[in-house]
Amino acid sequence: MTQTWDPHAYAKNGAFVHGLAGGVLEWLAPQPGEHILDLGCGDGQLTTRLVAAGANVQGIDASSAMVEAACARAIDATQAPAEQLPLTDASFDAVFSNAALHWVQGQDAMISEVHRVLRPDGRFVAEMGGQGNVAAILVALMAVLERYGFAAAEKGVNYYPTPESYTRRLARHGFEVERIALIPRPTPLESGGMSEWLKTFRRGVLEQIPEPTRDIVINETCSLLEPVLRDEDGHWIADYVRLRFIARARKT
Repeated sequence: MTQTWDPHAYAKNGAFVHGLAGGVLEWLAPQPGEHILDLGCGDGQLTTRLVAAGANVQGIDASSAMVEAACARAIDATQAPAEQLPLTDASFDAVFSNAALHWVQGQDAMISEVHRVLRPDGRFVAEMGGQGNVAAILVALMAVLERYGFAAAEKGVNYYPTPESYTRRLARHGFEVERIALIPRPTPLESGGMSEWLKTFRRGVLEQIPEPTRDIVINETCSLLEPVLRDEDGHWIADYVRLRFIARARKT
């Protein structure tokens, strides 16, 4: 299953993604003149902050719609899967990624490609979903999907590792992890609440369901989640958990 993106819905309902990226940007600490690959650049809103820091930035995203939106922001962006980067060896000082790696199906191929395009001792700095990310949301959604015969629609959509398992995976591909942390980050959904979150971040799942059933699935999922993720004032909070790391490419 491949997630599909609507840049307009993402800009409206997913603004928190780049808005909460200050921590991982601090870990990256982009420097003027550095060559940085923004892997999974999306619509380019965060990429512009790397450019503003004086870096030479190349964006890559698997979604043609997102790449088009990034290019509209004057970002140098190309459509390509993370597992097959159309880039030359050792051409970047750093590879950066925010909220994208957990969508990548071929993790080992992706990490190998990141290592290939980094210069010796280049850094791989990223934040992605970690173990326990949106766990309550997924439990509720999968229960409703199973009720209507679509349990397989959610299978394998995302990958949320532990720090220990991802450290081992990075090491297998020539990376030395300098710093890694699992960060609980309950996130207010200020635009559209849970129903719009589902429509935006589970668009690919919902597209596998007959259209008359989609609103039923969304409404029943929200009803299950209300006692857990909606406060007494009606505000929704998503149960995000992020995995953030810095790893260095060791070349043999």
